[in-house]
Amino acid sequence: MRKKRWLECLLLVGLVILGGWAYQTRQVNKANMTITAVGSTALQPLVEAAGEDYATHRLGTFINVQGGGSGTGLSQVQEGAVDIGNADVFAEEQKGIKADRLKDHRVAVVGITPIVNPATGIAHLTTAQLIDVFTGKVHNWSQVGGKNQKIVILNRAQGSGTRATFERFGLKNHRSIAAQEQDSSGMVRQIVATTPGSISYVGFSYVDKSVRAVSLNGVQPINQNVENNQWPIWSYEHMYTGKHPQQLAQQFIKYVQSRKIQNTLVRRLGYISMADMEVTRDGQGKVHKLEVSHE
Repeated sequence: MRKKRWLECLLLVGLVILGGWAYQTRQVNKANMTITAVGSTALQPLVEAAGEDYATHRLGTFINVQGGGSGTGLSQVQEGAVDIGNADVFAEEQKGIKADRLKDHRVAVVGITPIVNPATGIAHLTTAQLIDVFTGKVHNWSQVGGKNQKIVILNRAQGSGTRATFERFGLKNHRSIAAQEQDSSGMVRQIVATTPGSISYVGFSYVDKSVRAVSLNGVQPINQNVENNQWPIWSYEHMYTGKHPQQLAQQFIKYVQSRKIQNTLVRRLGYISMADMEVTRDGQGKVHKLEVSHE
């Protein structure tokens, strides 16, 4: 009888230990099925949409996507705090980032355009006029062909890849004057839409009827003009990881780079598929022609 009780106790202890092990295993597996991607708000809509689609077909997988800007994404992935750092700039362009410790995965291209409140009366500018506006040399839209209205500048925050690209290729390396700053492209659009005389800049995918995209030097801000570099204000959308990313992060990035996503979500959301580009550009800003055969 005592032997039977002893065996029952031993079995109970074994079940408790096994249950604890199984619980811990479930927790580890659950953690391993979650990816956190942080950074560029210009890239955020694509990563969110791709993440939802990816998780739908993979039960138990969760893609956690947050904004914060390219600088935040790069610094957090460098520190190992997140799996993926989304950025609109090359890691070597970002101060404080050691690019040799990161792995670059380009997933799309985004065009960036100046946007204005429609009541400004502005639809076209030259690059020289755009620089004069953002450097404060002109203060009223009437000075560049618009209405008699004060110019209100709205910038993305420091560390924003969209801002870095706009100042480098739109303002020819001129820095914008100090002005109100926002962390989110969506908030920038909302403020420009409701603030008389305002001007800012966003990725093409954020342009809607509430704001007006501005052409430069007679060139329209459309994808076709980005593909051949006639519109020079564009950047790659990067998903950076550490040198040895976790397997699920690698699989998700390959999914975003797949022909399925490049031909559907990328184009539908207003980005440019990597396969559509007729040029390539490096971290130093040098552009090279590609031999591309469009399918």
